[in-house]
Amino acid sequence: DVLIQHQVRASMMLPILVGEQAWGLLIVDQCVAPRVWQTWEINLLTQLATQLAIAIHQSELFQQVQQFNTVLEGQIQEHSHQLQQALAYEALLKRITDSVRDSLDEAQIFQTAVRELAIGLQLHGCSSGLYDFNQQALTITYEHICHDLPSALGRQLSIAVEPDIYGQMLGGQHLQFCPLPEFSNAVRPIQTRYTILACPIFIAAETGQPDGQPEPIGDLWLFRSRDANFSEMEIRLVKQVTNQCAIAIRQARLYQAAQAQVVELERLNRLKDDFLSTVSHELRTPMSNIKMATQMLEVTLFKAENSDLTNESEAVALVLPPPSVQKINRYFQILKDEGEREIRLINDLLDLSRLDSGSDPLFLSTLHLQSWLPHVAEPFLERTKVQHQSLSIAVAPDVPLVTTDFSYLERIVTELLQNACKYTPRGETITLLAGTVAPAEEPEPFKGTSATSRTSPSDRLSSKHTSTIEISVINSGVEIPAAERDRIFDKFYRIPHNDPWKHGGTGLGLALVKKLVERLEGKIWVESSDGQTSFRLQLPSVLR
Repeated sequence: DVLIQHQVRASMMLPILVGEQAWGLLIVDQCVAPRVWQTWEINLLTQLATQLAIAIHQSELFQQVQQFNTVLEGQIQEHSHQLQQALAYEALLKRITDSVRDSLDEAQIFQTAVRELAIGLQLHGCSSGLYDFNQQALTITYEHICHDLPSALGRQLSIAVEPDIYGQMLGGQHLQFCPLPEFSNAVRPIQTRYTILACPIFIAAETGQPDGQPEPIGDLWLFRSRDANFSEMEIRLVKQVTNQCAIAIRQARLYQAAQAQVVELERLNRLKDDFLSTVSHELRTPMSNIKMATQMLEVTLFKAENSDLTNESEAVALVLPPPSVQKINRYFQILKDEGEREIRLINDLLDLSRLDSGSDPLFLSTLHLQSWLPHVAEPFLERTKVQHQSLSIAVAPDVPLVTTDFSYLERIVTELLQNACKYTPRGETITLLAGTVAPAEEPEPFKGTSATSRTSPSDRLSSKHTSTIEISVINSGVEIPAAERDRIFDKFYRIPHNDPWKHGGTGLGLALVKKLVERLEGKIWVESSDGQTSFRLQLPSVLR
């Protein structure tokens, strides 16, 4: 009917096959007269149908490629956006980390975190709260508002009001939610138009706690529009920020605790110094009286042995048998020696107190070390001889005139020589050297540390004239352990098991030496290795 309607007298139809599926028909009609289609015409139309099928197939492939490219470009853009976000978040995390780690102020750490998160994530606001488990409450202590979020700074919330939320956070879980009106009114006066991300902050447990589990100290709350949520990348970022905040807060609290300990130790040290100074002052007069009374009693008891008797009191010595006299002599000697020792201790304590206060003036004079130093060391020649030690003195001829307080310097050299005699074993050598020092040889200022290299005595003497004088006391046969060198200048510290002559001591000598050296604007340190110990003192040749 269709052919008749269109007056078609002859028609030929060929299928168009795209792949193995029929896509359509190629129809050729003749309306003038009936026609018998020739073979070549059929072949031509067949080829034409084949070419149409190929063209259609290519068109479909092109459309598929275009669609694939569109999808791929979308994925590339999405991945590029994610990469840019990741880089931006990484930069934000680094900025926050650098800021909080550079701070030891807990308030600044929290404020930096909430401000950077609010700005960096384009939030409506960000706040931080601190837990008070004694009151089972949280106080909003820090916040940064970017848009129309009402402030809740200083507001205190009961943890028991929302057990589902705080129960999860106290268990270490973060939450993302849209609050109901009753919750919003309990937290802050807002309507339910915000998406909230809440992350807890845990810090490592204090040292010595039995369980050693991290402790929750607070949380971060992030607010953004209700029609947007927080991506996984943003959640990871916020959790990393809470970790960095936890590290910084722990460091800040440890620093504050250490500072509090330092302040307390300084207070106790001042109390100790005040106590020692007061006790020393109070003991000095009684000890002086005891010393004088001992001397007078000794004179009264024993002067009759060498003089004529004039009264009954002078005859006391004669009524004592010789063994008793010997015992009394020994007791008197012990009394005098111990009295002298206590007086020296008291004087050392008073000297340290005066040096700490800096109240004593300096009395400067100018002398040649070539003649002065052997004179100071002369009393130790007999002592070293008795102890079978060898004492040698060498002063470089080019040492210039020295202007300083020689009473202080004599006290320093005497104390160092006393220590050398006390700790040097039998048969070993003590050397006292003095010379000038080239600038390159000057060490760093005294820090309580010690060098370990051994230097020969001849190397101590420099032929160059400079403004720095070095005096060294070197003794062989003894070495100070490395662990003890940092403490030998501390008050009341004595190296254990290192006194071959059993002289004893108070541990104040080197502490006093250090204070005296500092008063003379010098520096002192110790070197000890290979069975040799050297105390080196450097001071200006002219003290002004």
